[in-house]
Amino acid sequence: MFKKFLLFFAAILLTIGTAVVCDAKSNDWDKVFEKSKNVNVEKVQFTNRYGIMLTGDLYTPKKMKKKDKLPAIAISGPFGAVKEQSSGLYAQTLAQKGFITLAFDPSYTGESSGTPRDVASPDINTEDFSAAVDYLSNHKNVNPDKIGILGICGFGGFAINAAAIDTRIKATVASTMYDMTRVSAKGYNDSMDENARYELKKQLNTQRTIDFQNGNYAKSQGLPDKLTGKEPQFVKEYWEYYKTKRGFHQRSINSNGNWNKTSSLSLINMPILQYANEIRTPVLIVHGEKAHSRYFGEDAYKKLTGDNKELYIVKDANHVDLYDNMKKIPFDKITDFYNKNLK
Repeated sequence: MFKKFLLFFAAILLTIGTAVVCDAKSNDWDKVFEKSKNVNVEKVQFTNRYGIMLTGDLYTPKKMKKKDKLPAIAISGPFGAVKEQSSGLYAQTLAQKGFITLAFDPSYTGESSGTPRDVASPDINTEDFSAAVDYLSNHKNVNPDKIGILGICGFGGFAINAAAIDTRIKATVASTMYDMTRVSAKGYNDSMDENARYELKKQLNTQRTIDFQNGNYAKSQGLPDKLTGKEPQFVKEYWEYYKTKRGFHQRSINSNGNWNKTSSLSLINMPILQYANEIRTPVLIVHGEKAHSRYFGEDAYKKLTGDNKELYIVKDANHVDLYDNMKKIPFDKITDFYNKNLK
């Protein structure tokens, strides 16, 4: 029964240029975390290679001077979240450490453009990181030779994928990572066999026909509004972040929306990390000791080569602890990693 629930939840969860600066008023704080007095924040927009306008929050240290050229980090995730949640917390914290940071909404989600809404793509979401690097590379206060990226949850996998193609990325951190293409095609713990995958593809392609007939996109089931108590522990952990005051945000798909049912088709068919072994820049993978997703990070680490790759396991941490638990997220470790590799 538990195995069937995992497969079901995997299906519902996973089917699931020129920069423009937008003025942000100081009293327009819409993040789920407390605002720091040591950083400045401004809303920015930039276009990816597919013409999709991405929206991000740019965090800069208040002590930054006009002529400074600082190292910078582009940050996104978790999968189905927005920049006002975990990625913004990471960005603000690392800006306090002296970096320029950019937390952005991926294509088709949050305040970024792209239609239809609530769609994921292994190619486009990887490209989103490179588009953020485009923006940072041309920022007047960024040293273009000192740019890193950081992906959380599903965007940890996309971050490593971006590092495999974009040689401008000098250091990569994947925190509590998922490989969204693997879990979409194989289910949790690779429990979906070829026959089960075929049945899922049949359902999704039937849904395509129905969507075309209806002229809109049906939505998948998301997290429940209330827990019954029978859910697996990792579902409870997601719910406690996305559905409570702790992490709820109105623009977050996981908090207040649903992925398109057919969103996982490309994730099933186009696996990422195929060239992870060719990454020549440093990679740090951070995972919780008790995270249900830990195997994604461990297996991704095995694909990496060279002596500049590291897997760091956080004692007693679960998957969602690394979204916002300041006692569990190893910011000192992450900061040291970027200081060493973006020097």
